[in-house]
Amino acid sequence: MHPVVESVTARLIERSRERRTRYLQRLESALQREPRQQLGCSNLAHALAAQASDARLILRQGGAPHIAILSSYNDLLSAHAPLQHYPVQLRQALAEVGATAQFAAGVPAMCDGITQGEPGMQLSLFSRDLIAQATAIGLTHGIFDGGLYLGVCDKIVPGLLIGALSFGHLPAVFVPSGPMASGLSNGEKAAVRQRYARGEATREELLAAELGAYHGAGTCTFYGTANTNQLLMEAMGLHVPGSAFVPPDSPLRPLLTREAARLVARNSRQGERWLPLGQQIDARVLVNAVVALLASGGSTNHGLHLPAIARAAGFELTWEDFAALSRVVPLLARVYPNGQADVNQFQAAGGPAWVLRELLQAGLLHAEVATVAGEGLAAYTREACLEAGELAWRALPPDSPAPDIVRTYSQPFAAEGGLVLLQGNLGRAQLKTSALDPAFWHIRAPARIFRDEASVQHAYQAGLLQGDLVLVVRFQGPRANGMPELHKLMPLLANLQAAGQRVALVTDGRLSGASGQVAAALHVTPEAACGGALAKLRDGDIVELDVRRGTLAVQLAAEEWSAREPVTHHEPLAAGFGLELFSLQRRLASPADQGGSILTGEH
Repeated sequence: MHPVVESVTARLIERSRERRTRYLQRLESALQREPRQQLGCSNLAHALAAQASDARLILRQGGAPHIAILSSYNDLLSAHAPLQHYPVQLRQALAEVGATAQFAAGVPAMCDGITQGEPGMQLSLFSRDLIAQATAIGLTHGIFDGGLYLGVCDKIVPGLLIGALSFGHLPAVFVPSGPMASGLSNGEKAAVRQRYARGEATREELLAAELGAYHGAGTCTFYGTANTNQLLMEAMGLHVPGSAFVPPDSPLRPLLTREAARLVARNSRQGERWLPLGQQIDARVLVNAVVALLASGGSTNHGLHLPAIARAAGFELTWEDFAALSRVVPLLARVYPNGQADVNQFQAAGGPAWVLRELLQAGLLHAEVATVAGEGLAAYTREACLEAGELAWRALPPDSPAPDIVRTYSQPFAAEGGLVLLQGNLGRAQLKTSALDPAFWHIRAPARIFRDEASVQHAYQAGLLQGDLVLVVRFQGPRANGMPELHKLMPLLANLQAAGQRVALVTDGRLSGASGQVAAALHVTPEAACGGALAKLRDGDIVELDVRRGTLAVQLAAEEWSAREPVTHHEPLAAGFGLELFSLQRRLASPADQGGSILTGEH
């Protein structure tokens, strides 16, 4: 085991000792309340009323696992549309092993791609907490022995996992649906977006490119937050091994889905190998997740999600943990936006199994962790396949079949994972370097300050963004407006950079998981709306961002900076698009480095 991985894990355990103890005590208390046995007859009758007679009989007799199905299915989102028929498949598979299931809850699932740049994006991060709460509502009926969690995209999987951890005395298996078929390449799509931002492409051309890229059922094919979720579920041992990037129409997909049902029944208290989720997700599993995120060049959004997930399991995962691991974890995959390949090409080259195998061999992952498959993490280093029509797993070749997509540990794309912690008199921030040319790792330039994405776009279109600059978009944190993604800034910033200007972005907001070619200090905390230093910046202040030194600072004398008064945030009450219903979240959200959540504070 690499000594840095060991030391980060040890510090995480020690730092979290009291919080984790309280969490495990809650699990023990929940375990004392045996599902169904303490339900009154009327209560149980309500649960059985709509069940088929054979399922009623099994439930009344007891002794067999009864499994909750929780799903983010809707047919608005391409990634979730394939989930429509999963409950029938899962019930059939469970019946074959003598178990029963009920569809316990549907959870909301919104698409950042649809809401980018629109008011609804202000609800995106908050939807994660709502999904967790909806998950808890489904499980709180107290009749289940385990859960199957059907979801894919950005906030959905973290929300389902946070909710499931609140019922951590139950086993859990996460069930994906896979990526859509490859269409117009991500690079070609990005080029059309940049041309459109410059006024060189028509709206019809832009729409044709977008439709060519997003054209079928399944997740988007770039390696953004949705697909990073799926790789992390493999690294955390929560999937059927090898199921992350199998397409919806593959003959493997229904077999993997059925295997998920078999595993959750086996891992229940009535099964062969009891595995409560809250005990499965320990410090080693969380460290494994961060290592896999770094080695694959995954989404910066997990700088928010993983700390929130960790806190839900009783751990205090910090950005310092990310930074320490990033310095020793090499970059082993190049998938768009870190390269030209999409996730289907990544899967064909070896996918998550390749990355996990190389990390395990290098001693960068904890191997002997509990997984739903029951074989430690080694089970996730093989790819799923068909043998005589049955589900099987096979070893990957020792040498990379596509060295432009995946590399061995001894010949990585970069020596470091590329998620840097920046600190200075402007606060703390995270910056992703895995898709960033080292030529842009340092900038010292005047600040250009804006309050929202739209005003930056207007300034760009008016030709007002001239010369080297550090674009500061503030009052975009969880307390200000829900921390929307600012993805529409990327084409115009890329254009400025391509034209020879040195540019960077500094914001207390977030970017899409598919962003990365422009230096971007994200999630700045404390955020401006809470008196953070960004609120004290003025147009023209010289800001320095230095990746190698890990600094983010305004170049002013300490006395002048400390004496300067922050700008007051006078944002009117958010209204319309349902925003007014989430005012409580805006008041209570935790800082970004704790996940931007209302659910994961002290209990």
